[in-house]
Amino acid sequence: MDQYRTEEEQVEALRRWWDENGKSTIAAIIIAVSVGFGWQAWKANDLRQQEDASDIYQAMLQGLSSGDVAPEQEVAAASLAQQLKDDYSGSTYAQFAALHLARLAVNNGDLPEAEAQLRWVLGKADGGSDVALVAQMRLARVVASSGDADQALAILEEAGDGPYQASYAAARGDILLALGRDDEARVAYNQARMLAVGSQGQINMSALEQKLQSLNPVPARTIEAPVEVHSAAAADIDVAVDGLADGPTDDTADSQED
Repeated sequence: MDQYRTEEEQVEALRRWWDENGKSTIAAIIIAVSVGFGWQAWKANDLRQQEDASDIYQAMLQGLSSGDVAPEQEVAAASLAQQLKDDYSGSTYAQFAALHLARLAVNNGDLPEAEAQLRWVLGKADGGSDVALVAQMRLARVVASSGDADQALAILEEAGDGPYQASYAAARGDILLALGRDDEARVAYNQARMLAVGSQGQINMSALEQKLQSLNPVPARTIEAPVEVHSAAAADIDVAVDGLADGPTDDTADSQED
């Protein structure tokens, strides 16, 4: 303003500026305020929805918390899970609810329903997230149980590297074992055991070791005759070997004394 020589010139300059920019300035202020209030309202509404979804999810878990869930409890929990899917489909709680619905379907022998729930989760969850990886692994097991082992193996291969590599390797081993591909199953189980070192609690190590042991039976022990042996004792070697389980025979003992 120092560039103007008189106050009148300053007032006139301010008036011209207001005529040219005043309306747009007010509009910008109004828009900024509206956006600010709108953002705050959206945040408050989102927080309220998250809290409501959390309450429903906790109620669902309480209905399934007991070891022996009564049929009416299962129905009530399934209803709450479906409510989360219908009313809060964009929340992570809805994805967890669908995982529970898939588990209930498997327990009831309804594999198509379990597959549908798991595919719903994969359609909602972020790719590569923990929820997506868990859903993908469970989907592979369900598909394999439905009889399509090749598709199940392909689903497991899609995951690539991730935090659940040990569980994925164990799942591959189970599917391959069911197909009778024992050598490949052994490789997968050994990989799972190696990866589990850095993923404690991810898989049941006791069950894994039992599966590996069943694929690696202890070879039968063989007994060879000494290089130098009395001819009479040599004739009785076969008899002695056959009777090892019941103890040495009298004839064998006599031969050994000679």
